[in-house]
Amino acid sequence: MTKLDRLIAELCPDGVEFVPLSNIAVISNGKDHKSLQDGDIPVYGSGGIMRYANQCIYNKESVLIPRKGSIGNIFFMDSPFWTVDTIFYTKINNERIKPKFFYYYLLTQHLEDLNIAGGVPSLTKTVLDKVGIPLPPLPIQREIVRILDNFTELTAELTAELTAELTARKKQYEYYRNYLLTFDNAAHTLLTERIGTVQWLTLGEICNLVRGNGLQKKDFRKSGVGCIHYGQIYTFYGTFAKETKSFVSPELARTLRTVNGGDLIITSTSENVEDVCKAVAWLGDENIVTGGHAIILKHKQNPKYLAYYTQTAMFHKEKRRYAGGTKVIDISATNMAKIKIPIPPLEEQNRIVSILDRFDALTTDISNGLPAEIAARQKQYEYYRDRLLSFKEIGS
Repeated sequence: MTKLDRLIAELCPDGVEFVPLSNIAVISNGKDHKSLQDGDIPVYGSGGIMRYANQCIYNKESVLIPRKGSIGNIFFMDSPFWTVDTIFYTKINNERIKPKFFYYYLLTQHLEDLNIAGGVPSLTKTVLDKVGIPLPPLPIQREIVRILDNFTELTAELTAELTAELTARKKQYEYYRNYLLTFDNAAHTLLTERIGTVQWLTLGEICNLVRGNGLQKKDFRKSGVGCIHYGQIYTFYGTFAKETKSFVSPELARTLRTVNGGDLIITSTSENVEDVCKAVAWLGDENIVTGGHAIILKHKQNPKYLAYYTQTAMFHKEKRRYAGGTKVIDISATNMAKIKIPIPPLEEQNRIVSILDRFDALTTDISNGLPAEIAARQKQYEYYRDRLLSFKEIGS
């Protein structure tokens, strides 16, 4: 029998009392921070720390609960802080409940399910005040906090190690890809003897650039004509695709730009310059379509060679010359056509793609495995935490 089991058997063998949240904590509103000077006190919004200021709104232990936006983000504070209007802070009755225990329990309640809004997710004091909170004796609360603190620390260490390994593998792959596709370094001094001169040509010289048109996410359906939306290139597709995530109706497809096998779809708009000009080569058997903020590159090169090259540091440096904008970064088809890339003979393109495919497959296997391991660790932690914080209510 563990220490926790003994405490439960001794102090609350018949269950614990549940009370409304309002009985053990006062939910308080945040305030605007713009008049504050810079300092070392964190200013929290629903997404986390926004800045550091010279004043605090509260200097005791508290649990921060978002009011709008990312309402599942709950924070525990044991040092002075400031909160803005999008996030509540709590004044907790320490004689009845330990603040860290209160924090851990709220994590199990999935407060995002209490959303009252149809648009931006929202919570209200009225809703939160009614959430049932268990009140086991304080020695039990302290023991649960001790266990979960240790488990949280261990999980964080393991996750950090796995994340570092994933980052290292990605950097190794990116270095090798950039080196292999750099045709003016020492490794390629004998290249011209084997494959002939590498030509530096503009995309306009090797491709016919066709701008996409008129497609919105609401147009997607579960079946129909395959379609790649430009935003999905950032989040879903890799270097190439043989099937699509989304579909549109045949009627809508007739109004959109057609992507044939071997074409490259390249984005022309993003919120940052790093993502603009991300590309995916379409290698599927069926013709598909794409919409606005995407440009179709029709060419006679190895499509995967072009897609791989758009991921390199050299291409990123070149595209920055032509991308413009502040809140939204855009590059026109006319300017995209000016970007220069190295074009070796097809035989060499095929060889490079073969090497990168093998390296990419290895990296992808590792990349898929490590996030899965990280997710498994998190699920294991959440399962253990939820079990520890499951209590029988007195009289039930």
